[in-house]
Amino acid sequence: MRRLPHLIQLRTFEAVARHRSFRLAADELNITPSAVSHQIRHLEAHFGRELFERHHRRIEPTASGQRLSEQLSRLFDALDMACREVALPDGEQVLSLHCAPSFAVKWLGPRLADFRRHHPDISLRLTTGSDPVDLDAAREVDLWIAYGRARPAPGIAVSDLGEEQIVPLISPSLMPDARKPPQLASLTLIESQLSSVTWTDWFTLNGWPPTQTAKLSFDRAALAISAAVDGMGIALESARLAERELRNGELKVWGGKRHQHPARPMHFLHRRTRDRLRPEVAAFMEWLQRGTGQAH
Repeated sequence: MRRLPHLIQLRTFEAVARHRSFRLAADELNITPSAVSHQIRHLEAHFGRELFERHHRRIEPTASGQRLSEQLSRLFDALDMACREVALPDGEQVLSLHCAPSFAVKWLGPRLADFRRHHPDISLRLTTGSDPVDLDAAREVDLWIAYGRARPAPGIAVSDLGEEQIVPLISPSLMPDARKPPQLASLTLIESQLSSVTWTDWFTLNGWPPTQTAKLSFDRAALAISAAVDGMGIALESARLAERELRNGELKVWGGKRHQHPARPMHFLHRRTRDRLRPEVAAFMEWLQRGTGQAH
């Protein structure tokens, strides 16, 4: 028999840890701060250790409290999802996708209406983040699109989403004469901190000495692309992620086809091998691979 604390105590603890406040947790749960304090004391007695450090006007989880908070947040998210799914109309399916932020904003998001048109019976729940996802532990996530490199693991199938050309992107405002692009030496170089392709790689591929280093760097490709649109410099980024800006003329590829550009897989789809026959997983994978040119 499992010896678990009362669910209401765990729920109260999760709210206190999230708000870092007994009062705000009490407001959320519609109980008094003294009731919150009482439940936390009972929970600490159950574990035989303190879960919060009490300061004059604030509280912080202890190391044990932080671990419990992270686990409970995932469990309550999964519980919330399970309850929502029960309320869905018969026959409707739910697919939970966790995605690299820039891919979600620049490529996936603008195409989700197309997925909905083809699969109106699938409810898609999209979250974003750069941290790795353990699909064994994160049971509330069905598919994970990672940026930079694949992360294979036992029971996890990984497929890349095809090669992406990494190109120098420049605003037309910095190119008054398109027939004669400005020299790189006169431009501020921009790159993404998480990208596996750097300006040094681009210079080397084109047989140039890497005499410059990036003066601006961002932790999101979307931010690097936005900086290029704003005329802050020339960004080395994925043409796939910048396709809207290239199409509407906000950005151009510096030097056109006169230079070589690295091309490699940059995004990787992860799923549990046992989920391959789930119809909603199969439907999304087929749609995604068709959209990225990887359908067989």
